[in-house]
Amino acid sequence: KEALRVGTDSSTKKLSKMDGFFGDAAIKILMPDEAKKVESTLRNFGMGSLVDKAILSMNRAAEDATSGVGNIFWNAIKGMSIKDGLQILRGGDFAATDYLKSVTTKELTEKFRPVIEAALVKVDATKYWSDVFTNYNRFSRDKVNTDLTAYVTERALSGLFHNISLEEQKIRKDPAAQVTDILKKVFAK
Repeated sequence: KEALRVGTDSSTKKLSKMDGFFGDAAIKILMPDEAKKVESTLRNFGMGSLVDKAILSMNRAAEDATSGVGNIFWNAIKGMSIKDGLQILRGGDFAATDYLKSVTTKELTEKFRPVIEAALVKVDATKYWSDVFTNYNRFSRDKVNTDLTAYVTERALSGLFHNISLEEQKIRKDPAAQVTDILKKVFAK
């Protein structure tokens, strides 16, 4: 439980800061695959700054939403059984992350989606997204209609769990990451 608490706290604090997502190439939220053609076309027509604003806005929304999920993880950790704890301890490098995914994804999605949606509105991402596709649809016969909130929510959760898995690996393998006495005692073995 302590390892999960440390890993999730570290991840949520890191990702909720400015450039937590945008500044991390491994989890930075980019245009969805179905919008790559749109991005390329708009850049070719000199509208790259519009696309850049949309990408920045999606990442800012994820950073904003991440700040409010610590309690979801903590409630899942508190509800963990001894059997769950032993399976995680004896499991592979990502056993804790897999456990958290299995018990929190539904609740995280339910909580994340409205926060992401509000954050997207707050940072004008929906405006930029609308502007991007309004401009693109002027030049294309193939109209694009993507649910921006669902996409950003999925990518944000994926990035969050990716970061938690990295923290888990550090705690399991790196004595310097075992920042409390209980972690040192459990993982030293």
